[in-house]
Amino acid sequence: MNTSLYEKDFYTWVQQQASLLSHKKFDQLDLPHLIEELEDLGKRHYDQLESRLMQLIAHLLKWQVQYWKRTNSWRATIRVQRTAIAKLLRRNPGLKSRLEEAIRESWEEARDLAIIETDLPDEQFPEACPFSLEEILSETFFPEPENNSQ
Repeated sequence: MNTSLYEKDFYTWVQQQASLLSHKKFDQLDLPHLIEELEDLGKRHYDQLESRLMQLIAHLLKWQVQYWKRTNSWRATIRVQRTAIAKLLRRNPGLKSRLEEAIRESWEEARDLAIIETDLPDEQFPEACPFSLEEILSETFFPEPENNSQ
C-alpha cells in the first residue's frame, strides 16, 4: 500500500488501484483511501442532483414571480436542468429515493438565487417550495404567476 502516492499523485494512484483490482491483487490495495473515494463518488452524484435541482427550482420561481420578464433563456435553463436530472436519474436510479430530500436541501439556495437574480424583495417569494416533485420534473410544467403584486 502506497499511501503517499495517494497524497502526491492522485491520478497515478487511481491507475495503480485499478490495475491491482484487475489483477486481483487485493492484498496490495490501499483500502482506506479506496473506500473513502468510492463513498465520495456517490456523494458527488447526489451533490450534482441537488445543484441541478437548485438551478431548476430557482428558474421556476423566477418564471412564476417575475413573469413580466420571462425569457427564452429561462425556459432553456429549465429544460436543460430537467433533461440533465432525468439523465442523472437514469444512470443512477438509486438517487430517485433521495429526490424529496434533495429538493428540501436545495430549496433555500434556490430561493436565495431567485431573489438575487430578480432583485425583488424576499417577501415576493414563498417560504416553502410551492412546487411538487412531479411539477418540478415535468417537461410541460411552467408555473403561473401568484396573485401577489410586484
